[in-house]
Amino acid sequence: MSSADAQTKTGIEAVQAGGDAMLGMAAFGKTALVLVAMVGLILLCGWLLKRFGPGQTAAGQTLKVVASRAVGAKERVVVLELEDTWLVLGVGGGKVTKLHERPAPERPPAPEPVPTSQAVNPEDGFAGRFAQALKANLRGGPGKPR
Repeated sequence: MSSADAQTKTGIEAVQAGGDAMLGMAAFGKTALVLVAMVGLILLCGWLLKRFGPGQTAAGQTLKVVASRAVGAKERVVVLELEDTWLVLGVGGGKVTKLHERPAPERPPAPEPVPTSQAVNPEDGFAGRFAQALKANLRGGPGKPR
C-alpha cells in the first residue's frame, strides 16, 4: 500500500465521519423542531380550553362569587349569587353541599354627592377646581385648620 492510497483512505474516512456528524446534527434539528411544535400545541390547547372549555357561563347567566372563606385545610364556605338568590355552599372532600339559601340583599343606592359650600362648575375641569380650592385655603375658607 502506497502513501497515496493511505492518504486517500484517510480522506474518505474523514468525509464519512463528517457526513455522520451532519446526519447527527440533522436528527438533532428535527428533534428540536418537533419538541417546539409539541410545546406550541400544548399551549394552544390550554388557551383553547380556557377560552371555550367547561365552566364558561352562557350569555345571560349571572353567577358571581360573593365571598369565600377557608374553614379547614381543604374545606371552604362559598357564597354564590345566582340571579336574585344567594347560595351558601360548603366545598371540600370532593363534594359540594348546600348549606343555606336566601334572597340577595338589595343593592344600596348610590351615595348622594356631598354639597360643598362653594359652587364648583363641573365644566371648569381640574384646573378650575384646584384654583378655587387654593383660594379658599388662602382666605381661611372651609377645610382650613385653625
